[in-house]
Amino acid sequence: MTLKHTQTQWGQFIPLVIVFFFWGFVAASNDILIPVFKKAFDLTQGQSQFVSIAFYISYTVGSLIYMGISVIIKEDLVNKIGYKNGLALGLVISALGTLLFYPAANTESYPLMLAGLFIVGLGFSLQQTVANPLAIALGPIKSGSQRLTLAGGINNFGTTIGPLIVSFAIFGSSVTENTDLSVESVKLPYLILGLAFLVVAVLLKFSALPEHPETIEENAEDSISTKKSALNYPQLILGMLAIFLYVGVEVSTASNLPSYMENNLGYTIGAIAPYISLYWASLMIGRWTGAVEAFTDDLNILNILRFVAPYLAFGVFLGVNAIANHDLTPFYIYGVVILVLIAADMASKGNPARMLLIFSGLGILALMTGMLTTGIISVYAFTSVGLFCSTLWPCIFTLAVSGLGKHTSQGSSFLIMMICGGGIISWLQGFVSENIGIQNSYIVGVLCFSYLIFYAWKVSGILRHQGINFDKKISGGH
Repeated sequence: MTLKHTQTQWGQFIPLVIVFFFWGFVAASNDILIPVFKKAFDLTQGQSQFVSIAFYISYTVGSLIYMGISVIIKEDLVNKIGYKNGLALGLVISALGTLLFYPAANTESYPLMLAGLFIVGLGFSLQQTVANPLAIALGPIKSGSQRLTLAGGINNFGTTIGPLIVSFAIFGSSVTENTDLSVESVKLPYLILGLAFLVVAVLLKFSALPEHPETIEENAEDSISTKKSALNYPQLILGMLAIFLYVGVEVSTASNLPSYMENNLGYTIGAIAPYISLYWASLMIGRWTGAVEAFTDDLNILNILRFVAPYLAFGVFLGVNAIANHDLTPFYIYGVVILVLIAADMASKGNPARMLLIFSGLGILALMTGMLTTGIISVYAFTSVGLFCSTLWPCIFTLAVSGLGKHTSQGSSFLIMMICGGGIISWLQGFVSENIGIQNSYIVGVLCFSYLIFYAWKVSGILRHQGINFDKKISGGH
């Protein structure tokens, strides 16, 4: 049992990260479903974004349901049923959601399709509740963030290949012909996905994952706080809105991109998949870049890894697309854009507030470039938003829960609820696009990033007032 505290339990961790892969796979695949449903059901752009709303709002609803059950049974639901059982139950719930795709396709019912996605998301909500703390518990606390970073990399691998696999399953190998689309085409891939959920649920049930991992005891000084709730901390309140808008701009930028490329640039729906894949791969590229500090303190090695890691991730994207027989020629130039990411990462010097400020500013620059240009330049400008969104989740999360002490876990649960921004902001941009055009609608994302810049500035002052200085923490041997 003592090994648990000295090294990562890889035999337990590896099966766990499969669920992180699923989250990314399904979330990114939604961007392929949106144009398919829009055409098959003759929807407006705003109506097509109900796909994002149904999926992302389920995270908030799921969190509220599980919290409500915990209140009723007067015990934390996950602690009662066990972590391993919680993961398996979440996968079974998600599998039930995919089963709805069968009757939905047969009856050509858009609401039933949305209900299926909603139930898949409910299962993911329970999985998120269990998997994140479990990843931290499977080894020494000091390397917990490294394990979460690795799990995030697996998640981004799912977001990279998800659109390609689902696109191939729906359109086949041809991406040049815009053939008539039928919702029947989505039935088989999602039934296979549901089967995969069930197989992994059984695998995890019989795995060595613990049902009740040891938790971190609170420090004695944490218990002297006079604040009775996490909601008494301004960094959390402002951070909840920041998470809402961050997830919103990340998801809406990608989910509205197919409509822009199809209507404004003349791409077929099938040909759009590699660019959606590149957007989500950009998140992987950025996260791999931001994670290198977890592996070494040697500055020389660190600077080398800062260049190796992003291009290694970019190589994964190119490799996957090569296997899918896509023409790689248009994507090589994107390697130049990655240099901007590397420079921004070096300029941030590991300070989450500074990184949030710099990357949000670059996000605005990317969106404005996309709005003011056309052709492939605009596509790559919008796609590069993925690079600049890549590290914002840990930045905001770290800033929002810093100084919360014994209220940290409660604050974390409030932040998870704000994932619903992914659906609401996507719908809002789709609605705005019906009035000012899809390209101009990216002004919604500009406003989201503008608040994140404000939050980076405001929270720095709040935390300094509370005696928290990230530059001092970093200089002290981070």
